[in-house]
Amino acid sequence: MAIPAGALQPVQILESDSVEEKGENARLASFVGAIALTDLVKTTLGPKGMDKILQSQSRDGNLMVTNDGATILKSIYLDNAAAKILVDISKTQDDEVGDGTTSVCVLAGELLREGEKLIQQKIHPQTIISGWRLAVDVARKHLLESARDHSTDKERFRQDLLNIARTTLSSKIVYQGKDHFANLAVDAVLRLKGSTNLDYIHIIKKAGGSIHDSYLEEGFILEKKIGVGSPKSLANAKILVANTSMDTDKIKINGKVTVTSPAELAAIEDAERAKMIAKCDKIIKHGVNVFVNRQLVYNLPEQYLADHGVMVIEHADFDGIERIARVTGGEIASTFDHPDLVKLGECKLIEEIMIGEDQMIRFSGVPVGGACTIVLRGATSHMLDETERSLHDALCVLSQVVSESKTVFGGGCAEMIMSKAIDEVAKQTPGKKALALDSFSKALRQIPTILADNGGYDSGELVSQLRAEHYKGHITTGLNMKDGSVGDMEKLGILEALKVKQQVLISAAEAAEMILRVDNIIRAAPRKREADPRMGGY
Repeated sequence: MAIPAGALQPVQILESDSVEEKGENARLASFVGAIALTDLVKTTLGPKGMDKILQSQSRDGNLMVTNDGATILKSIYLDNAAAKILVDISKTQDDEVGDGTTSVCVLAGELLREGEKLIQQKIHPQTIISGWRLAVDVARKHLLESARDHSTDKERFRQDLLNIARTTLSSKIVYQGKDHFANLAVDAVLRLKGSTNLDYIHIIKKAGGSIHDSYLEEGFILEKKIGVGSPKSLANAKILVANTSMDTDKIKINGKVTVTSPAELAAIEDAERAKMIAKCDKIIKHGVNVFVNRQLVYNLPEQYLADHGVMVIEHADFDGIERIARVTGGEIASTFDHPDLVKLGECKLIEEIMIGEDQMIRFSGVPVGGACTIVLRGATSHMLDETERSLHDALCVLSQVVSESKTVFGGGCAEMIMSKAIDEVAKQTPGKKALALDSFSKALRQIPTILADNGGYDSGELVSQLRAEHYKGHITTGLNMKDGSVGDMEKLGILEALKVKQQVLISAAEAAEMILRVDNIIRAAPRKREADPRMGGY
C-alpha cells in the first residue's frame, strides 16, 4: 500500500508561540534550575553562613539583609519551574515549623545533583525514585530511634529548649546575643502552656540601643497613646473593644441642604451633636471604664466619655484591635444597642509607658496569662527586621517542641546517622536500586560538608572524621563549628527539634522526586489581546 504524500509530516498540536521541551532537555532544564537555586542559598546555611542583600528595583529601592532561606527565596524573581518548586517547599517548611527553610532547599538540590549523575548513567528515573523512597523510610526510622524526650523532667526540658533556641539562633544575625534571645524565646513560649498560637506573643521593634537591650514584657503593649483628658493609668479595667465611626454618623445620600441663616446651620450641627452624645451614652451604659476603638475618636465623644470616667484609646488599627480583643477576652462590637450581648474585655492595669522616645500603652494582668510582648532594640531598621525574623524562627521551633517534645542532635549528627543507616541497607540491596540508596546517602552527607565549607574549614577532613566516629559507634558526634573539629553534641548542647529534621527529610525527598519525574516542559503561548471595534484597534 502506498503512503500518501505528506502523511509523514509532523502534526502541529500546540500554538505557534508555545514552547515545548522533551526528554533529556526538559530534565536538564529542571536540574539546572533547581541546582542553581540551591547554590544560591547554601552559603547561608549554618552558624558561619553568610547574609544576602536583597534590593528592590522600585523607585524607593528598599533593601533587606537576611540569611533566612524562605525570605530570600520568596523575594527573588524566578522563571524556572523546578526552582519555583523549591521555593514552595521552603515556604511550606516555614509555615509548618518555622525553621529549616535553607536546609530543605539545599537537601532537595543535592538529591537532584546526585540524581542527575544517575540519569547520565542511563538509570531510569523510576528506579531512582524507588530507591529514594526506601531511603526515606530507613532514614526516618533511624531518626526517630535517635530522638530523645525529656518532657517529664521540667528542668531538663527547659534546658533542652534553651539549647534548641541557641542552635536555631546560632545561624542568625543575633548570634552574639543568642543566650539572651534564647532565654527571651523560651520564657515567652513556656507562658503559652503548650499552645502553638504565637499571636499571643507580640513583637515590637524600636530603633535605638543595642540588641542586648531587648526584653520581655508581660501582658500586651499597644503602640498608641491614651486620649486627651483620660487618666494615664487605670486599675481593674472593663474594656469595650469596638470598630465604629466616632465622628458624625452622616447619611450617605447624594443631596444638598440649603440654609438661609446661621441659626439653621447651628440646628443641623446641634442635631449631629445630639446624635453623637446619644451614641456615647449607649457606650457608657455598658458599664465600662475603657473604650478602645479601631477608628478615630473625634474631640466631642473623646471629651464626653472622659468626663464620664471612660478612658479613650483611638485608632488601634486592625492588628492591634484584634490582639486586644484576644488577650483581654473581649469581642469587637460595632453597635451598642444591646449591652447584654456584648462581651467585655478585662485587665488589672492599663498604663502609659515610654519605650525609647515613644509613648505606648501597656495592658497588664490580662485573662490570657500567656500573653506577652517582646520589645526589640537595635541600631538600624534592617537589624531590627532581621532580628524579628530570627526570633520568629526560634519561637516557631520552640512552640513545636513544646507540643511534640522529641529532640535530635544537630551539627550534622542527625544527617550522619541517617546516612550510615542507608549505607547499611544499600549493601544488602541488589540491583540498580542500591545506587539510588547510595546517592541519597551522599546527599545527606552534603549537609555537614556545606556547614564546614561555610565556616572556612576543611570539609573533606572533617566529614571523613565525623563518618569514622559514627562507624565506631559514637552516635552523638557532630561538627563543632566553634573551633572546626568534631565533638560530642550532647556535651556541647547542640540540639534541634525532631519535627524540623523530619519535615526537612520528607519535604526535600518529595520535591526532588517531583522534579525527577519531569520529562516534558510545555510553556503555553501568551494570551493575545483582541481588537476592540469600538476603539478602532487594540
